[in-house]
Amino acid sequence: MKTYIMAWRNLWRNKKRTFITLAAVVMAVFLSTFMSSMQEGTYSSMIDNVVQFYSGYIQVHDSNYWESRSVNDLYTPDTNMYSTIASVEGITNFTPRLESFTLISTGEQTKGSALIGIDPHKEDQITELSKWVKKGEFLTPADDGVLLPINLAKNLKAELGDTMVLFSQGYRGATAAGLFPVRGILEFPSPDLNNMAAYVSLQQAQWFYAAPGMISAMVIMVDDYEEVKPIKEQLNADLDNKYEAMTWEEMQPELVQLIEGDRAGGVIMKAILYVLVGFGIFGTVIMMMNERMKEIAITIAVGMQKAKVELMLFLETFYIGFLGVLAGFVLSLPIMIYFLHNPVPLPGEAAAAYEAYGLEPVMYFSLTPTVFINQVLTVFIITVIIALYPILRVQYFNLIKALRS
Repeated sequence: MKTYIMAWRNLWRNKKRTFITLAAVVMAVFLSTFMSSMQEGTYSSMIDNVVQFYSGYIQVHDSNYWESRSVNDLYTPDTNMYSTIASVEGITNFTPRLESFTLISTGEQTKGSALIGIDPHKEDQITELSKWVKKGEFLTPADDGVLLPINLAKNLKAELGDTMVLFSQGYRGATAAGLFPVRGILEFPSPDLNNMAAYVSLQQAQWFYAAPGMISAMVIMVDDYEEVKPIKEQLNADLDNKYEAMTWEEMQPELVQLIEGDRAGGVIMKAILYVLVGFGIFGTVIMMMNERMKEIAITIAVGMQKAKVELMLFLETFYIGFLGVLAGFVLSLPIMIYFLHNPVPLPGEAAAAYEAYGLEPVMYFSLTPTVFINQVLTVFIITVIIALYPILRVQYFNLIKALRS
């Protein structure tokens, strides 16, 4: 016990050096936590945008649909499919969609766009699509109108009440053509979504593509992200083999690659930070050992065991590491909580760069436990490894030479 107390007292013999070392550890924990929280918050926002507004966590297609993306690979859902999906534990909601490509024209303006037929009531329960209607009104089940995202509407120079000409290929080679009044203008938080797709009622989409009762996908939401893969596997086992369940990761590999690539870049940046902090702490420990070698030699010469001296020196660095990561965590937590509830909008060129990649120009933060645990453990382990240096120095030093220094 005396060794533990002596180590604690020794820390405060040179308060300035101790505080400098503590500050380095605290800043390492804070900066790495800040970076990780911002990364994970941004990734979560990107995933939520894709999952909530477009793909859902899981989709059930015809087994040929995802490769062909053809209107000819639609299917008619039966009561068995509905009951099977509803019986799977963990699924919170699901809705049918009919999605294909169409040309949208008004006046001399023509643009290509995805056209998504939705069940307005069920879709709104999943995506809350109605709350993104900036102008006009949301669809009803028998509505013959169309909802346009704001950027598509601007490109087409379309306003509420304008009649849009839609032209495409229907089911089994039928000609798909129709007139749809603009019922509402949508404005999503993500720039990419504001360019992506027009929405009509499922009934109108089935009429337009000459595919009565047919859909392209059943979009499924779950209550726990960790259960996505098990639920997908259960659906593939329970449903007829002419259907295929796919997760959002399988449907959006580009987003997964973007996140993994950015996460790898973040690991490199944090590694550089850890190296700098590690050398800072290591330099302080080396300086401390050089200053105290004669003191340590005298302590051993008068009878104190080397093992106790080594333990005392190890504990001094251990205490600094422990106090530093604890203070870093205490400093980080309220700041991360603040930013979680107050995301940071990006200005000027930074916002333009985000929007160029189809991302919302806002920095979100996350309070996922691993954000804190990983940084605290990493910095603490670095400190503990550095604490081994005094042990090795004492183990192999020359007592006579140290006494004469």
